[in-house]
Amino acid sequence: MSLWVLFALAAAALQTIRFMLQKQLTGAGLSTGGATFSRFLFAAPIACGLAAAGLAWTGNGLPVPGAGFWGWVALGGVCQIVATFLTVALFSMRNFAVGVAFTKTETVQVAAFSALMLGEAVSPLGWAAIVTGLAGVLILSKAPEPGAPVFGRATLYGTLAGGLFGLSAIGYRGATLALEPLPFLLRALLALGAATVLQTAAMGAWLSWREPGEIGRVLARWRKTLLVGLTGSFGSLGWFAAFSLQNAAHVRALGQVEIVFTLIAAALAFGERLHLREAAGIALVVASAVAIVLGFG
Repeated sequence: MSLWVLFALAAAALQTIRFMLQKQLTGAGLSTGGATFSRFLFAAPIACGLAAAGLAWTGNGLPVPGAGFWGWVALGGVCQIVATFLTVALFSMRNFAVGVAFTKTETVQVAAFSALMLGEAVSPLGWAAIVTGLAGVLILSKAPEPGAPVFGRATLYGTLAGGLFGLSAIGYRGATLALEPLPFLLRALLALGAATVLQTAAMGAWLSWREPGEIGRVLARWRKTLLVGLTGSFGSLGWFAAFSLQNAAHVRALGQVEIVFTLIAAALAFGERLHLREAAGIALVVASAVAIVLGFG
């Protein structure tokens, strides 16, 4: 099994753990911006420490990346922030389930962006696996509440979030490629450190302007959010390492197994029952993952 497959699976598992931790943080007294900022604030020093350790381990000096690297980092970081805001905003809407389902179109959108922006086309087998996985994820998506409109602001937010998550993946893939010929893991560490520092600075400036005092509230709750930052940073490292080795479309397609991990975790940790519809969706997602691994792993 290829290294990128292991990194992507590890990233999906760690992201599941992060979401479980975040589920237990409800009512922490933070705004949407504050909750999003805490994710990056505590991840940035961890990512920078890992990057410094990687440089020391490999004996490489700190590189001086060109404008292309910083352009890709900025694209990935900003798109991820906005997509996260849109996704969090969905939960305040009555038909949030429809919007969240539309965020799952990320896998299709990232495949298109990958071909257009990086010249990395997806093969027919890759498209078949992506569409199969998307079908499974949509089956697993929660049904909208009775009377909630299928089309509307939630659909728009969800589709935009999916596209921005896709652009974020392309940006991070481009950033790791811009650091060649450094070792793949060092490229991932450096790109991750740069992205999290940029995101922390950008969100810190935004909160200072729009929500004075929110940064202080985030810092005061560090005990509740530090684990989120820890699991988030190592999960992101898994994604970045996978992006440094493989087409972003294939990485994100395999990453759809995260929803399977989430359902299993919900059943084991929170006693939630799995139903026949969910079993069918899991089967499709697993089939998609197997196809990706056999075809490209």
